[in-house]
Amino acid sequence: MRLQDKVAIITGAGRGIGRATAVKFATEGAKVVVCDLNPEWIQETVNLCKETRGDAMGQVVDVSDIKALEAMVAATVAKWGRVDCLVNNAGIVQDAQLKNMTEDQFDRVIEINLKGVFNCTKAVVHTMLAQQSGVILNASSIVGLTGNFGQTNYAAAKAGLIGMVKTWARELGRKGIRANAVCPGFVATDILKSMPDRVLRALEEKVPLGRLGRPEEIANTFAWLASDEASYINGAVLEVTGGLTI
Repeated sequence: MRLQDKVAIITGAGRGIGRATAVKFATEGAKVVVCDLNPEWIQETVNLCKETRGDAMGQVVDVSDIKALEAMVAATVAKWGRVDCLVNNAGIVQDAQLKNMTEDQFDRVIEINLKGVFNCTKAVVHTMLAQQSGVILNASSIVGLTGNFGQTNYAAAKAGLIGMVKTWARELGRKGIRANAVCPGFVATDILKSMPDRVLRALEEKVPLGRLGRPEEIANTFAWLASDEASYINGAVLEVTGGLTI
């Protein structure tokens, strides 16, 4: 198993891509810290991880609360002694065209999707530096590369995550810490379930593979990047979009 005995913290792991990533990491032998705001979702994910015979624990954390994040990292180190991987997956959407977007909508998305990633990474970096090893993975988005109608706040945050990864790759690479970003395209998660079928079909038609991505396909990418198989990949931005930008 490619992540045997690695310790991984995954934010936004209560459902969707985060849940799929937690289960994949557990399947690959990792000890997983399932972080989210919803205790019921957390427990469901922990149970799924344990069904794979993996080890997992849940932590209710808000990525905008640095003290809570520091406590979560301390609890992880107390239980398992280290942190090998952080997957910064937590995020929200509050869409509106620029002319209608409120300051609160802009600030909230930046606070969670951008500053929250800074907070989480700052909370783990000292542990990784002491180990002289670690992997930081940011869940960006194709929107961070191309922009998207009605998503000024989201696109700005996701583009910012790419800038962070490239900076951390330079700062931390010689310390044994790799940082990379994954940019999913249209993925069949709960967020898309609220869209009308005609909109979903239109999205599928834009993808050369002719379908939406599955959360497990993004999870597989994270697991590979977290593994020693990707040991020379640092500062990369990997599209997982079915060829959407071709």
